[in-house]
Amino acid sequence: MLNYILRRLLLMIPTLFGVTVIVFAVINLAPGSPVEQKIQQLRFSGAGDKGGGNLGGSSNSSGVSEEVIEALNKQYGFDKPMHIRYFIWLKNLAKLDFGESFTYEEPVIDVIASKLPVSLQFGIISLFLSYIVCIPLGVLKAVKSGTAFDVVSSFLLSAMYSIPGFMLGILLIVYFAGGRFFEWFPIGELYSDNYEELTTLGRFWDRVHHFVLPCVCYMIGQFTVLTLLMKNSMLDVIQNDYIRTAKAKGLGDKAVYLKHALRNALIPVVTGIGGFLSVFFAGSFLIETIFNLDGMGLLGYSSILARDYNVIMGLIFIQSVLMLVGNLLGDIIYTLVDPRIDFA
Repeated sequence: MLNYILRRLLLMIPTLFGVTVIVFAVINLAPGSPVEQKIQQLRFSGAGDKGGGNLGGSSNSSGVSEEVIEALNKQYGFDKPMHIRYFIWLKNLAKLDFGESFTYEEPVIDVIASKLPVSLQFGIISLFLSYIVCIPLGVLKAVKSGTAFDVVSSFLLSAMYSIPGFMLGILLIVYFAGGRFFEWFPIGELYSDNYEELTTLGRFWDRVHHFVLPCVCYMIGQFTVLTLLMKNSMLDVIQNDYIRTAKAKGLGDKAVYLKHALRNALIPVVTGIGGFLSVFFAGSFLIETIFNLDGMGLLGYSSILARDYNVIMGLIFIQSVLMLVGNLLGDIIYTLVDPRIDFA
């Protein structure tokens, strides 16, 4: 197993190199560089000047002097060829330096760290709640397969899956957050203005109060998938010969399902837990916008619009690392759940 882990770790290096090369090339070849956007801002800011926005020196069709354009290219590092800029970025990456954000004018790592707590909290909570609810529910649906409970719950799960998270968020705000009917839950931020004045228990409930609606939207999609995956896996296992043998020996249903069937049925489900690292950078632009949450989804979307290359590269690189490490952890968990598996 140790050799397998070492091989996977070594394979991550060329994988990350390939990902960064492709992403760096795509975002740099896309129209609308930070320099072009800055020139547009200068044009509009000087639109009322008699000089037509000419900021000194000879101007081009953009109305901005060549000296200013050259200074902007140098400021943003676009005075060098693209491949040179990539290797400079790669060299800085060895020092965990992702550069400075063009938009926030701060180190990229600081910008990401400032947005991370929002998405991190919702990602971990939604992941935890999904597994502790979906696994028992899936087992129960498998045991009661074909009954009224199974049919009704499957209908409700299918209806939930068909509703996009952002659309559900709008409906929840309209009905339960002071939109037109009830004002049971607040929206925006992670806690109330008087949070510091509350007791420990009061702070806990205040957080819960703010988390309910966004968490429901975050969970709505994966909830149905996990439940049905658990149900189908359990149905496959309980049809095996060793389960029928256990029943023939007189074991009760509880012992058969929970002791003998559950562990094997969990294999397809728990292997996905390795992707839990990706919740560090989980985020939905639409959900965060609807609930006024300044998290990773909104940061990624705004960075793409602003062509904030350093932030985009930092987000994609860290996300890629987390996904690769998560996949490796998934394989390790797979061997723990099913000792018959040997990747060596």
